[in-house]
Amino acid sequence: MSWINARILRQMGGMIGLMGAVLGPWALAVVPAPAQSQAEQSAVSAPDPAAAEAALNQGLILIQQGQLDPALTYFQQAIALDPNLAAAHYNLGLGFRQKGQLQEAASAFWQAIRADPNFAMAYANLGGALIEGNNFDQAEAYLKRALEIQPNLGNAYYNLGLVYQAQDRPSEALEALDKAAEYSPNAPESHFQQGMIYLQQGQNAEAQAAMERALAIQPNYPQAQYNLGIALFNDGQIEAALDAFRAATQLNGGYADAYYSAGLAFIQLGRYGEARTVLEYAKNLYITLGSPDWAAKAQTQIGRLPPG
Repeated sequence: MSWINARILRQMGGMIGLMGAVLGPWALAVVPAPAQSQAEQSAVSAPDPAAAEAALNQGLILIQQGQLDPALTYFQQAIALDPNLAAAHYNLGLGFRQKGQLQEAASAFWQAIRADPNFAMAYANLGGALIEGNNFDQAEAYLKRALEIQPNLGNAYYNLGLVYQAQDRPSEALEALDKAAEYSPNAPESHFQQGMIYLQQGQNAEAQAAMERALAIQPNYPQAQYNLGIALFNDGQIEAALDAFRAATQLNGGYADAYYSAGLAFIQLGRYGEARTVLEYAKNLYITLGSPDWAAKAQTQIGRLPPG
């Protein structure tokens, strides 16, 4: 089967590294909103719960239609009509997080918690936003609070596993991710993250098993296919690794890392012509993706190939 197809340049996506999402170098903190004075509170119009619910529902309809920005406007309108409508704050937070506005998302989740102190999913998503902002200690506290309220909340266990992973606490991370998989059995991400931890620890057989569990739930998971290939490659199963890298590129034609790793696998097998083809392609993808260092690494590997 051909490695390269004409759809690749049209299917270019973000490059996925070994560790998945890359966290920024800044720390996100929850900044509580200033308390209103009695005079300010009296100046605010009386809440209109019915109108607020209507605005919230309109926002949810727009979300289902993929119209994020208009939906956020309706959520904000709902909050203006009823500042204690926790669901409006929560959905506003989800929208901001989808847009990558992490500070705004965290503030919205915080407001949801203020409106409903027992809103477990708001605590869990606040923890998730804080993880993306590298504030792991505060994230851990909110995630544990979510689990105090709802002990079977798989999302909270998953995010807690990410916290422990970032804090280099692999045993605790694996345990939390086990719980996440137990309570969210249809979510492949918990198994994937376990596989990443095992890869970091050099436990290739365990990593392979975890990636295969993720793929059993979601076969169209290019990151899991790719990292399954890494585990197999590290274990000396080069042909099987090559199959996994090929599957990753079939799912994501712009997966430069998978082409690069396939090139290394072909080199191990002495198939230098095929290695040259995929490494050249990986190099060009890296250039297109704005990764000159990796493009240079691909060129270095090409330069080491025997002529022909």
